[in-house]
Amino acid sequence: MDVIPFSHTWPYERQFDDIYFQSCPFCGQENVLLNMKKSELNQALEGIKTSVNLPCCRGRLTILEADQDYFWTNKPLRKDEA
Repeated sequence: MDVIPFSHTWPYERQFDDIYFQSCPFCGQENVLLNMKKSELNQALEGIKTSVNLPCCRGRLTILEADQDYFWTNKPLRKDEA
């Protein structure tokens, strides 16, 4: 598998069973609570492709994998910093 560039990542936060973004990568809304179940997060942590719909702007992310801080997606969410 190819290395996923950092431009395809977005940080997420967890508090108890809630998973949220500090800001939406598409519309910029702050504190977006994701409708993501703990089992879906576990799948992403295992490297299983997982889809997430963002309730603020109906954006959609395909998470290719996750670590404890970032979702690694199939498209760029930030500008490359060269």
